[in-house]
Amino acid sequence: MKSSPASPVVNALSFDIEDWFHMVGIDAVDNPELWPTFPSLVERYTDQILQTLADANVRATFFTLGWIADRYPALVKRIAAAGHELGTHSYWHRQCFTLTAEELRDDLRRSIDALEKAGGQKVLGFRAPTFSIIPGSEWIFDVLLDLGLKYDASLFPGTHGGGGYPCPMERHEFTGAPSGRPMRELPMSMMTILGKRIAFSGGGYLRLLPEWLIQRGFDQLNSQGTPVVAYLHPRDFAVDCPRAPMPIHRRFKCYVGLRTTATKFAMLLSRYRFATCAEVAGVVA
Repeated sequence: MKSSPASPVVNALSFDIEDWFHMVGIDAVDNPELWPTFPSLVERYTDQILQTLADANVRATFFTLGWIADRYPALVKRIAAAGHELGTHSYWHRQCFTLTAEELRDDLRRSIDALEKAGGQKVLGFRAPTFSIIPGSEWIFDVLLDLGLKYDASLFPGTHGGGGYPCPMERHEFTGAPSGRPMRELPMSMMTILGKRIAFSGGGYLRLLPEWLIQRGFDQLNSQGTPVVAYLHPRDFAVDCPRAPMPIHRRFKCYVGLRTTATKFAMLLSRYRFATCAEVAGVVA
């Protein structure tokens, strides 16, 4: 039985739907031509996530790769049929700041088309692979706006290996695009400890940290009336995830705490309120 939420604040729950071999910067899995030859876990663990959400009666946002939508359209259809929001996570999972505006536009258009065809719903939001919108790449927002996207969930307001952008930690209007047009932004959540911002609510951060510290982060932001943005990947639940050759620090980040994810996820669903990113961002089609 679901317990009473610790706070009335509605948080944003999201999943980045990609396979284990879509890791950025790992030579062994960097060639897209090899991706179809690798064993896949994305359907199995995404279906597990869908069942857990159905049991808890919670709706979420699934930022999905266009590559996944083209290869597993039935999976995307199941996500949409269960009442969840589909967002784009790009097509090829390449860091945005490494692309030209034309390359990013083509990538996102292909992704949006694949998702809308498979899921039958309009795509409103975007999350950049590895939160890869950084200072100097504000042109990305004009590409998003040109494609009709209504909100972004890519800014990481702290230090991050794949991104990092100084910005408010709550939902806000981003106005730094070259055109000056505003974009609704739902940044990654950070808690403050001893004056320092610390990520706690997704991916490797959630797998690494103990439950009491994750709860502290949620309670800190919710006490201020700020929704937490939580995110996970199918591979975060995969204790049987294949191990690709990589530097030891990346291995730790990719595989630490896999056995704890399901328990922590169940705790969050029982303790806090959640909705889709579009709902928390306050945007509609």
